[in-house]
Amino acid sequence: MKLIPLLKPIVVFVITLSTTLLFVLLFPQNKNPSFEGAVSDLHSMSVSRSFILWLHGLGDSGPANEPIRTLFNSSEFRNTKWSFPSAPNAPVTCNYGHVMPSWFDIHEIPLTADSPKDESSLLKAVQNVHATIDKEIAAGTNPNNVFICGFSQGGALTLASVLLYPKTLGGGAIFSGWVPFNSSAIIEQITPEAKRTPILWSHGMVDRTVLFEAGQAGPPFLEKLGVSCEFKAYPGLAHSISNEELRHLESWIKARLQSSS
Repeated sequence: MKLIPLLKPIVVFVITLSTTLLFVLLFPQNKNPSFEGAVSDLHSMSVSRSFILWLHGLGDSGPANEPIRTLFNSSEFRNTKWSFPSAPNAPVTCNYGHVMPSWFDIHEIPLTADSPKDESSLLKAVQNVHATIDKEIAAGTNPNNVFICGFSQGGALTLASVLLYPKTLGGGAIFSGWVPFNSSAIIEQITPEAKRTPILWSHGMVDRTVLFEAGQAGPPFLEKLGVSCEFKAYPGLAHSISNEELRHLESWIKARLQSSS
């Protein structure tokens, strides 16, 4: 995320993708382009269309996160459509009302498991995510091949969007996020189909922006709902995304992609 210079000190989210981009440079050489290319083309024909929506964190932008897609080199992703939308500009309470890219309002930082939640603005953001998913499914993508991923504020929005979508999706991946709602009125909207969407939750153990305790509160919350969640803790990782997390995300999604055969 981006720091905004103000006269008052501000605590905001910080996203660090520089370490992940080192992996982009490590492309293996193709020793036999014509033969291997033909094999890849044949394989891609058996892989259904898939869709990955990436939701950035507070103060960030969609285009700044697009290099993430270059890390997914497996042939299973040849028919994958990626989307990196940018959040609208809005005043953010934890930033003294300063206007910045934000999916919904955040009242305090650091975020804990008990931080106040702005469910009204959250639900408006969820509606926009659902419209994107609906459009992709209408274009022919199997819901089981739709994956929503997000970092920090985008991770919280990912969780809400997946749980409140009426169909079973391929999965939701949350990085350094938190549970952004707790009202029974919202929880009652979660359908049995949505509860079958698997969740991957990754969190750095030395995160000082979204505290590790906020991440740890996620799996018990999901367990009570009957939602499957894989939680991975990363020692030494602060409020950022690592190569290791993204490599695991690639294999996690790849294992869940539905073939067209």
